[in-house]
Amino acid sequence: MDVGIVGWGAYVPRHRIKVEEIAKVWGSDAEAYKKGLMLREKSVPTPDQDTITISVEAARNALRRAKIDPQKIGALYIGSESHPYAVKPSGTVVAEAIGAFPSIHVADFEFACKAGSEGMFVALSLVKAGQVEYAMGIGADTSQGAPGDALEFSAAAGGAAFLFGGKPEEIAAVCEHTYSFTTDTPDFWRREYQFYPRHAGRFTGEPAYFKHVLSCAKRTMEIANLTPKDFQWAVFHQPNGKFPARAATELGFQKSQWEQGWLAPTLGNTYSGASPMGLSAILDVAKPGDRILMVSYGSGAGSDGFVWRVTDQVTKLQPLARHTRAQLEDRPIYLDYGTYAKFRGKIHKVTE
Repeated sequence: MDVGIVGWGAYVPRHRIKVEEIAKVWGSDAEAYKKGLMLREKSVPTPDQDTITISVEAARNALRRAKIDPQKIGALYIGSESHPYAVKPSGTVVAEAIGAFPSIHVADFEFACKAGSEGMFVALSLVKAGQVEYAMGIGADTSQGAPGDALEFSAAAGGAAFLFGGKPEEIAAVCEHTYSFTTDTPDFWRREYQFYPRHAGRFTGEPAYFKHVLSCAKRTMEIANLTPKDFQWAVFHQPNGKFPARAATELGFQKSQWEQGWLAPTLGNTYSGASPMGLSAILDVAKPGDRILMVSYGSGAGSDGFVWRVTDQVTKLQPLARHTRAQLEDRPIYLDYGTYAKFRGKIHKVTE
C-alpha cells in the first residue's frame, strides 16, 4: 500500500549569531567561511531550549497539519546527537507532551547527522508493515562546536517532524522508494564524556560526505528509474552551504530545484535536523505531482535516500502550520559572542 507523510512541521529558534561575530573573537577570516563554505549566520538555542523542546514544537506543527488524534500514533522516534540525557529517552517526554501516550513505542536514535532520517525510515516502515496506524519520525539537534573550531561557525539548532500514515485521502507525499548506503568511514566522532565532537578535517568532504551522498543519490534514482529532470525538488544534508550545492550540481540538479530546501547559509548545520528541515521547507511550497529527492548524511558513515511524490492533499495542509522559511526569517535576534557562549554553556561559573 502507499504510505507517506500525513503531517509535517519544523521549529527554528529565533536567536542568531553572525559569522563575523565568531571570527573576530578567534582572529579567523570571516570571508573564508562566507564565501568558501557559503555561511552567513546560524541559529542559536536559548538556555531553556534543547532537543526535546525543539522536537515538541516541530511535532505540534506536524499535528496541526495532520489533524489526527495523537492517541493514534503508535510509534515515535527522535534522531539526534544532542539528546539532553545520557540515560533517559527524549521520546518519552515528547510523546507525553503531544498527548501520544501511553500506548506507543518510543526510541531515541543516534547516527551522527542522519539519525533524523533513520527515525523517519523506521516510522515509515512500521506503518507500511501494518504494525501501527501512524508513526512519527523527528530529526532535531542543538549541535555543539568547540570554541575556535571550524565547527563553531556552523553548528546550529532546529528540527523537523514527520507523521506517517497509510490512508490515501490523508497522504500529502507518498514515499515511492528508499535506499541506504553505509560504510565504516570515521570522519567525525565524539567519545563518551567528551563535550565537543572531533573531526578528521580534510577527510570530511572526501571520502566521507561526497562519496556517501552521491552514491546514495545515484542508486536511489536508479532504483526509481528516474533522473534529475524527473524531480521538481531535491534536498541534501547541509553541513554548510557549499557541500549540498556542489553535490546537487555534480548530480545534474539545477539551482531552482535545490534552493528552496537549502537552509544552511542562514540557519547553519542542524545536524540530525538538516535534511529533514530542508524537506519541510520544500513541502511548504510543493505542488501536487511534484517529486522530491531527499538524501541525508551521517558521519560514521551513511546516507538515506527517499523519493517522495506530492499529492493533492499537500495544498490543504500547507497553510495549517508555520512554514519553515517563515520561521527562519521572522524577527531574528542577534547575539554577541559573549551571550552566545553563555547560552551554549561555553562559559562555566566557578563557585567557592
